[in-house]
Amino acid sequence: MAQKTRSNRKTRIGIVVSNKMDKTAVVTVDRRVQHAKYRKFLTRRQRYKVHDEQNRCEIGDRVAIVECRPLSRDKRWRLSRVLDKAVKI
Repeated sequence: MAQKTRSNRKTRIGIVVSNKMDKTAVVTVDRRVQHAKYRKFLTRRQRYKVHDEQNRCEIGDRVAIVECRPLSRDKRWRLSRVLDKAVKI
């Protein structure tokens, strides 16, 4: 029997900006791109809805997320691990 291998899944690192939903967090991922003509570096920002089963992440945490099957209309990413916890003041 042939063993199925999972394709390489996309991973991203971002900051949690909202965790008000149950088992869902909103993560913002920044990437720097260079303008084709003017060569200036621009920051592009994208927000992902992420499945967080244990409600582990807090606002301000730095997290790693991984692509997965569609879990709802908007959720296609899963929380992989919390890299840095937010500093409480």
